[in-house]
Amino acid sequence: MSAQADVVILGGGLAGLTLAIQLRQRDPSIAVTVLERRAHPVREAAFKVGESSVEIGAHYFADVLGFREHLETQQIRKFGFRFFFSEGQEDVDQCTEIGVSQLLPTPSWQLDRGRFENFLGEQARALGVKFLDGATVRTIDLSKDDAPHGVGFDRGGASHTISARWVVDAAGRAGLIKRKLDLAQPNDHDANAVWWRVDGYVKPDEWSDDPTWTGRCDPPARWRSTNHMCGPGYWFWLIPLASNAHSLGIVCDAKMHPLDTMNSHAKAMDWLREHQPGVARAVDKPEHALQDFLFFRHFSYGCKQVFSGDRWALTGEAGLFLDPFYSPGSDFIAMSNTFIVDLIEKDRANQPVAPYASIYEQLYFSFYENTLTLYQDQYPLFGDAQVMPLKVIWDYTYYWALLAPVFFAQRLTSIPLLGRLRDAFSQGRELNLSMQALLREWGERNTGPLVPDGRFLNQWGIEWFHEMNRALNDPLDDAQFEARLRANVVRMRWLAAEMLAEARRTHADIDDHGLDAQLAPFRGDAPAMPCLDAAWYARDVQSPDLQPAEALAP
Repeated sequence: MSAQADVVILGGGLAGLTLAIQLRQRDPSIAVTVLERRAHPVREAAFKVGESSVEIGAHYFADVLGFREHLETQQIRKFGFRFFFSEGQEDVDQCTEIGVSQLLPTPSWQLDRGRFENFLGEQARALGVKFLDGATVRTIDLSKDDAPHGVGFDRGGASHTISARWVVDAAGRAGLIKRKLDLAQPNDHDANAVWWRVDGYVKPDEWSDDPTWTGRCDPPARWRSTNHMCGPGYWFWLIPLASNAHSLGIVCDAKMHPLDTMNSHAKAMDWLREHQPGVARAVDKPEHALQDFLFFRHFSYGCKQVFSGDRWALTGEAGLFLDPFYSPGSDFIAMSNTFIVDLIEKDRANQPVAPYASIYEQLYFSFYENTLTLYQDQYPLFGDAQVMPLKVIWDYTYYWALLAPVFFAQRLTSIPLLGRLRDAFSQGRELNLSMQALLREWGERNTGPLVPDGRFLNQWGIEWFHEMNRALNDPLDDAQFEARLRANVVRMRWLAAEMLAEARRTHADIDDHGLDAQLAPFRGDAPAMPCLDAAWYARDVQSPDLQPAEALAP
């Protein structure tokens, strides 16, 4: 049997279904077919990893696609990221904690992927997408000229073919076009992950009966956060799912924590008892019955090409994947899908596609490469309760300063405007590269033991930080958008200067990693108040050149 479509999407998971929906919402006349290997509906909870969303991905689902009602009523509103420096600790209330005491203005959600993808499948079909589940792709014939592409697939015991002007690979790690064209590209971020889902909610709020500790958050619902239990070379996640289940996982530097120490549930629990005994005690209960257990080795990778002028593209994990820390997966789906929709719209309007495919790919790869710097060679820092809190603030600031505003303001494909801002993006990139190197050296020099101190580093209480999150939703014309981006880079400079000064207070001879030269032209341009108060600079390590803690003047 043979059929035709304007667009064939290989894979009906999160990336493929949202792309199909976005295409039909923008152009109800476009014929879209989605080929998905799994039968629908899928199971809830123990279906797919990648349950935590952050601002770009959440905005894409809620506002670009219009699914806010589903997210508010059928998923869990996330209480932000939360970090505990709890290596070897039984009592979480004695550990340094980073998080918000109240919900930040711009929302994100914890996603039960099975429930969400079932919903997306229903929405796609309601919009007229031909969503064929239980379909296994067998052949892909990509045309080099204006002729349609061809896809062969099996479904219902029969073989089928379909021709289409566009073919998009959204098949996840199967990477169908990637394998066919040999597009796989490794990167230097070598990390592994294991994860499992359990029945019921695991609630950190119940791990202490100290009323001061439990009263830090309003509402007292730490369990709705993406909770990170951090130690040297690793972090452990706890993510609640709306189907009354909890997702648990270990992500680690492969050199510091070999995968063979945790690649079964029994081994993972033994590892947890050693490194996070308080968490292990909370999880190892009869009511938290095991639902599944899976692992990935070397999960981070790049791709040689994702968009082509020959009318094919890759989106989601079929293209590239960074790291689950900071949950960027749905962000990159949102961005790649938006680029692909624009390319298809240009093609349908008889505009040349190849030049835009090249420009969009350069932008997309730059987002990937800049985000990769947040992770690569940084896992040894994760247990440092002095340096890692500062890294978290810096990394958020970088994200909210440049990448997130571009997507929220719908400027992702505004090439002339982004061209005018090239200098601002370049300055932000250089600041970030230098800061990541400074943080890395700072952590390497902190060789003494960590001392649990029970600090609560409340992100809500940082006024400018809170405002950057809120401002993502501001409607801006081009002039206002340009001014906002440039002001955000100024904020990054202020924060970089303050953190460099603090690093030198701690280690007087630490390398500036190029920050002095970048900041020198702006030394007279400083805020009236410090970016962070003294609590963020508390010294939790024993080092010979430590000085008494004091507030840092700009």
